Amino acid sequence: MSDVTRAPLLPPTRAEYCVIACAEAWRDNGEVLASPMGAVPSVGARLARRTFAPDLLLTDGEATLVGADGTPEGWLPYRQHLTMVTGGRRHVMMGASQIDRFGNQNISCIGDWERPARQLLGVRGAPVNTLNNPVSYWIPKHSRRVFVEKVDLISGVGYDSAAAAGPTATRYHRIPRVVSNLGVFDFATPGRSMRLASLHPGVTVEEVREATGFELTVPDEVPRTREPTREELELIREVIDPRGLRDREVPAGRVEREVGG
Repeated sequence: MSDVTRAPLLPPTRAEYCVIACAEAWRDNGEVLASPMGAVPSVGARLARRTFAPDLLLTDGEATLVGADGTPEGWLPYRQHLTMVTGGRRHVMMGASQIDRFGNQNISCIGDWERPARQLLGVRGAPVNTLNNPVSYWIPKHSRRVFVEKVDLISGVGYDSAAAAGPTATRYHRIPRVVSNLGVFDFATPGRSMRLASLHPGVTVEEVREATGFELTVPDEVPRTREPTREELELIREVIDPRGLRDREVPAGRVEREVGG
């Protein structure tokens, strides 16, 4: 049956644009291990695997490689996982309590380390992740509290910190993108500072600037985050995330025209 005779779909929500933006982080990655953290990145990784990134490897979060539908495909013992990490063959999408203009990330504490105002997760594996394989970030609520001039403590290593540490730190270090509920950001600038790469529909440049605690690089023409296809929307809503977990991270809101109508 052609799309012309199929019932129209409701327009994409902001959360679904965020899913698409996260999925695009793994485009052209080849056979690497995707390690998404959070509902929206997890839906994005599974969507990428089902559509334009069929070689992407997914896990159950423990020791089993799984297919796009969650069925076991193979065994991934911890030592093999670490081998992939140290060789740059994993692409993580982590969260951030703070992130600065060069991509330094903090998930450890707010305030001075010796006497923090707030204790968070701790540094955990963020330094190893960022120095050994590509790391992108997912931030569901874009604000000046998260996008700060300088992080209180460096957990994930940014471009300036990696450069200061030398070649051993920069060999596999790469931050492909930062996705928030407002847009997509990268570091495609001469000084490796954060750049606004795309705006989600319904968001303005002024809104992003107001919610960011440092000066962003903003191109003269900022594209919109690409629209999900009908197939992608059906996969997201009916197959990958029928319970709507994505909307718990980004409140539902229709922001575009009807798709397939």
